[in-house]
Amino acid sequence: MDSQQAPWQQKIYRDTHGRGMRRPTFGSRLPRYRTRCGSFDDLFARQIRRLYLAWPELVGPVQFAVEDVPVSEPTPWDEADGMFSRSFPPSRGIPARIILYRMPIQERCRNNYEVTYAIREELALRLSDLYGRAPEDIDPSCAF
Repeated sequence: MDSQQAPWQQKIYRDTHGRGMRRPTFGSRLPRYRTRCGSFDDLFARQIRRLYLAWPELVGPVQFAVEDVPVSEPTPWDEADGMFSRSFPPSRGIPARIILYRMPIQERCRNNYEVTYAIREELALRLSDLYGRAPEDIDPSCAF
């Protein structure tokens, strides 16, 4: 009866050469499984967590997001300095938001260490824009 069933209906089905069960060639925790986008998101979340531990009252009410690239045609009232990140102050019930642009930051940096420091600097810069403080007050480890 099992030989008459389709392979996907059988309990165990073998690979194309009949040598064993199908399974992934690498695990989800191995570096090859990680994409550039996924590793950027992890670095971004790690920096937000680090800043939240230092400044929970500043970081808590802010929404964070990552987009691939900035909009191609900004509106006339937008500032021109939004190549790597942008911050939006709270308005009409919408909380403050900070958006980082992944591809410009990754193009500027050569390795994950530089990406980490670029994310750290952009977050400190945008939080300082939102709250009217100096970036050195938000994160003294950044070189501005």
